[in-house]
Amino acid sequence: MIAIYDQKTRIKLLIIAVALLIAAATVIYTNVLVQRVSEREQQQIALYAKTQRYIINTEEESNLSFLMDEIIDANTTIPVVLANGDGDIVDAKNVNIPKGLSEKATRAFLQREISVMKLQHPPIIIELGGPQRGYIYYKDSALLAQLRTYPLVQLAVIACLGVIAYFAFSYSRRSEQNRVWVGLAKETAHQLGTPLSSLMAWQTYLSESERFKDEPIVEELSKDIRRLQIITERFSNIGSVPVLKPENILRTTQNAISYLQSRVSRKVIFEIKTDLPTDTPALLNIPLFDWVIENICKNAVDAMDGRGSITLHLRRPVRDKKSIAIDITDTGKGIPKSRIDRVFLPGYTTKKRGWGLGLALAKRIIENYHQGKLFVKWSEVGRGTTFRLILKG
Repeated sequence: MIAIYDQKTRIKLLIIAVALLIAAATVIYTNVLVQRVSEREQQQIALYAKTQRYIINTEEESNLSFLMDEIIDANTTIPVVLANGDGDIVDAKNVNIPKGLSEKATRAFLQREISVMKLQHPPIIIELGGPQRGYIYYKDSALLAQLRTYPLVQLAVIACLGVIAYFAFSYSRRSEQNRVWVGLAKETAHQLGTPLSSLMAWQTYLSESERFKDEPIVEELSKDIRRLQIITERFSNIGSVPVLKPENILRTTQNAISYLQSRVSRKVIFEIKTDLPTDTPALLNIPLFDWVIENICKNAVDAMDGRGSITLHLRRPVRDKKSIAIDITDTGKGIPKSRIDRVFLPGYTTKKRGWGLGLALAKRIIENYHQGKLFVKWSEVGRGTTFRLILKG
């Protein structure tokens, strides 16, 4: 069972690794494209600057016409601003100037554009002869800007898809687990029904028989039948919404321990402490609650190799005075920190025999059916473990 869940974890990690690999490859490829487009735009601006310099220094009308039509006017994507040495704007191209601006407001707008352009690229200087110079300012085209942001958008999309896939996978797994739990529980209750009915008939026959009615074995048989009825009721409640009633939490806990204490090693000492009034109620389904206490304590007995102490301490949680906390502490082997998160997984067990379902079932009963919490509060290897169970008061 553990191997199955480990394999699912590896599948998740593999999916994440593949998604990251695809994202990395896409980002690298996009960056290559961005670099190429950026270099091409820089070449276009360099050609634009040469053309401006040639226009200024030539007087041949045919060449001027050719250069204007084929080179300068061919730039329809890269925003460019041409300024003289005094900072006055001579010309602007492909700059989205808001409509309705006055000449002064237009110049102020273009000056702000120049400030933005300086942050992206250094200006290209045009030598006009003597001390005179011109400056060409430019910034990335809209296409290049989109290419730069595209990897971020793509990563966000991949991340969203990854999160959706993860939760869908987890929800599917939990749904599958729930169906297995419910099906197994219902089938177990059904299978127990037939021999239990037979045992009840035999018990009735023996108790009414003059020969056996005073035999101690008849009373013991009655106890075992009642126990089997409780177990059957527990399994029948799995998958159904149990009825929760206000029950005396101290007395209910004492009854659960009393039954368990007579069926484990006498070398295991049970102790119940309480900081609560003796009549404190908690919302419980007693058969299911007894099952939880039984599973936790049986695991504790196994961890102590049948020798040690188990203490149950009833109190109010520090942060929630309306709830009730039950700390179950044993003096067993303890749980390594690397395994604490796995103790509630179905199939996790350290015993040679066993299905590893006790703690998983206990957690499901408390959290799904009692709207409470069950977790490892403390554990230290060689010293013991404390499980905390929180119920609604």
